[in-house]
Amino acid sequence: MDDPTVKNVRVRFAPSPTGPFSFGNARTALFNWLFTRRQNGEFLLRFEDTDRERSRKEYEDDFIESLRWLGLNWDGEIYRQSQRKEIYRRYLGRLLEAGFAYYCSCKPEDLELERQSQLTQGLAPRYGGRCRNLKNEKGVIRFKMPDAEVFINDLVRGKVSFKTGLIGDIIIAKSLEEPLYNFAVVVDDFESGISHVIRGEEHLPNTPKQIMIQQALEIPLVQYAHLPLILGADKKKLSKRYLGKSFLDYKKEGYLSSAILNFLVLLGWHPARDREIVKPEEMLMEFSLDRVQKGGAIFNPDKLDWLNACYIRITDSRKLFELVRPFVPSTWFEQPAILEKAIEIERERMKKLSDFTKLAGFLFSLPEYSAELLIWKETEPGVILENLERLVKVLTKNNGNAVMALADKRGRGEVLWPLRVALSGQEASPGPLEIIEILGKQETIQRIKLAIEKLKNSQK
Repeated sequence: MDDPTVKNVRVRFAPSPTGPFSFGNARTALFNWLFTRRQNGEFLLRFEDTDRERSRKEYEDDFIESLRWLGLNWDGEIYRQSQRKEIYRRYLGRLLEAGFAYYCSCKPEDLELERQSQLTQGLAPRYGGRCRNLKNEKGVIRFKMPDAEVFINDLVRGKVSFKTGLIGDIIIAKSLEEPLYNFAVVVDDFESGISHVIRGEEHLPNTPKQIMIQQALEIPLVQYAHLPLILGADKKKLSKRYLGKSFLDYKKEGYLSSAILNFLVLLGWHPARDREIVKPEEMLMEFSLDRVQKGGAIFNPDKLDWLNACYIRITDSRKLFELVRPFVPSTWFEQPAILEKAIEIERERMKKLSDFTKLAGFLFSLPEYSAELLIWKETEPGVILENLERLVKVLTKNNGNAVMALADKRGRGEVLWPLRVALSGQEASPGPLEIIEILGKQETIQRIKLAIEKLKNSQK
């Protein structure tokens, strides 16, 4: 369970804006947000944009809009590493002056030869330290990695140990003006008072490097929690089809943010009472890091579709009315009563909001279909034609209740199938009585008459 003795909980979501907001980003942001909100702490947003060539403003905007859509509001201003160069310069100066770091002028081709030689000998590649004791005044800046064993108590993985002597002296900056990830993140976390670092398992090898830099700078250590990898159905690394896809594309396709959150929280975490539907307010009440699994989390797109369909069914009608607005022609809103009824009868069949236009289009314009679709199984066309003509007479004199009496007399399939097709033009649609209620008697009779003509013409 969460540690009640921890005070002033502060976490950060710190992506690099070098690509679109992904499911991995979203899961990390959500777990950080849930953890700190449970602790009444703060959730900070920081863009690690020191990679000037690959960082893009449009990616940063994509992250911000995605977080807002999911409701993962952050506290305070947005931090950007590109605006903190003087701070990094000061800390780099401290390391250089204290002898914990040095300039390295080794040429890339020499480093590659050294790496290949180590690989040939079956050794893990690492920098040999040829510049460690030289008095260089330019080049990249390397950190003198101590030969030690580091232990951390990871809040997800438990006790983990590392031998830093196997790492070698790492590059922490290209220059005083260009800090790199493992150095900048340590400074940022300290300067912003971060208490917990909750991130993906792929960052676990960076942890001993960052701890050594923390110790050299004599700053407090943070608590770490490394989340399990997100894997595909084949239990391998999630494909670029999902990792490289913009998260907002799911919004454009008609996924609900509440369904996405539900899907995300189950990627590596499970509630105490095992279930599939976990609403956002329930996540806030139940989330804790001790229920995060160590093994990989499986990304199942079919489960996402199923969850989205569930949330469409349970969403308040008025809210759903507004949610479908971006997905339907504006003219449909000129008939709000019909639109509201259409949403109610079609919500059971929608997997995504974008399905609605195709499913409900027949309610707003005459459907197109072939005469063959009117035929129920092996029924003779003449029988279908007669049943349609009887339906016109029944509806002209009576209401929809008389339709079922005719169906019971003439055969439900033989009557209701062609009626439903005549009204919707679809093989699968809501029941004909539901459609009649929305279309009204006059429109219903008109469509049946059109079906009669279509069937007669096909028999000529």
